[in-house]
Amino acid sequence: MEYAVLGGGALGLMTAYRLAQAGQSVMVFEREELAGGLASGFRVGDNWLEKFYHHIFRTDKTVIKTIEELDLGERLEWQAPRTVSFVRGEIHQLDSPLSLLRFSPLRFDERLRVGMVLAYLKIANPAWMEGKTADAWLNTWMGSKAYPMIFQSLFKGKFGKLYDQIALPWFWARIHDRTTQLGYLRGGFQLIYERLVERTSKLGGKILLGTTVENVLQGEDGRWIVKTNRGEWTFDRVISTFPTRLSCRLIEGLPESYKQQYDWGQAYGAHCLILALDRPLTDSYWINMCDGGYPFTGLFEHTNFRPTSEYGGRHIVYLGNYRSMDDPLFQQSKEKLIAEFTPHLKRINPDFDPAWIHESWIFQAPYAQPIVTTDYRQHIPPLETPLTGLWMANMFQIYPHDRGQNYSLELANQLAERLLS
Repeated sequence: MEYAVLGGGALGLMTAYRLAQAGQSVMVFEREELAGGLASGFRVGDNWLEKFYHHIFRTDKTVIKTIEELDLGERLEWQAPRTVSFVRGEIHQLDSPLSLLRFSPLRFDERLRVGMVLAYLKIANPAWMEGKTADAWLNTWMGSKAYPMIFQSLFKGKFGKLYDQIALPWFWARIHDRTTQLGYLRGGFQLIYERLVERTSKLGGKILLGTTVENVLQGEDGRWIVKTNRGEWTFDRVISTFPTRLSCRLIEGLPESYKQQYDWGQAYGAHCLILALDRPLTDSYWINMCDGGYPFTGLFEHTNFRPTSEYGGRHIVYLGNYRSMDDPLFQQSKEKLIAEFTPHLKRINPDFDPAWIHESWIFQAPYAQPIVTTDYRQHIPPLETPLTGLWMANMFQIYPHDRGQNYSLELANQLAERLLS
């Protein structure tokens, strides 16, 4: 079989690698100049740094196994960096059962109630939660003080006006999958995708970077034609790892009934302003902005997780957002964003001075965060489409888990097994 894989992110590259291992002919099309998709990085000093903050959990068995398989295991390091919540103008550690018991903004009985709800979510079956929204359920069971203080503000920051429509199974996954220890690949997660490109190429696969897919259609002989900005190729099978909506726009011949059911829903874009400071901003890795009025959803000081020596002494701070893709944020210049964001850093650390900033970068990506509503499950497309030889696999299908390297790699393994059987 000759396969085309559309998209060179974690899912596309892993699928291509598995097919190449099985002796299949495979070609990957990726519009960016670097493989890795949402997990890709850029050079800072001698190492890679992710464009969008990343770590893995102990529960991420597939990515851990993949790192070992690619002979990168000695680079995988585990730590328990400090995660905190910014509540009522103060930082409070909130990343373990013990820190919850010490969480002073709530009374002791309120802390116990929150702890019992989180413990339930750790062991519950997500099927029990179908049809329920996280906002209503959490407000009922955590209480009308604790839930708005800790979690509702995060929902509002991430999903905006859609915060009260998010399905409870999505939140279940956020709690169920999380571990206190976090893993990071020394040198950056980009090393995984560079290694996948290298090994797939050695097996005869081709990875075409800087190549934009413009149109995909099935010829009269049943073979698939992939047209790009660099020419066109024909294949026996096409695997699209693009978002479903983009696939439906690029691929001709999909039935209208298919589009009506699966070309559905919304997804927000991801936006990160990354600052390289000459000194620490905080003593925490992950800061949840539970107070309103901040122009970013979260602050993530990467070098409170990784040593500054990996980045030439730079202190790396991410200011992250998820917004509708027509939001003006995506059109603003870096200079304007820095001017808008930095006064709020002084609210977190009164000593902060913009002169601490020595370098900065902006990265953004469309379709990065699906809006997981209660009817989401009904619109998850099957891997095999109605058109012979056309398959679709994307992070829309990893429900109820959220986007992430682990579940993309897991889905790739499942897809390859289906294709090869």
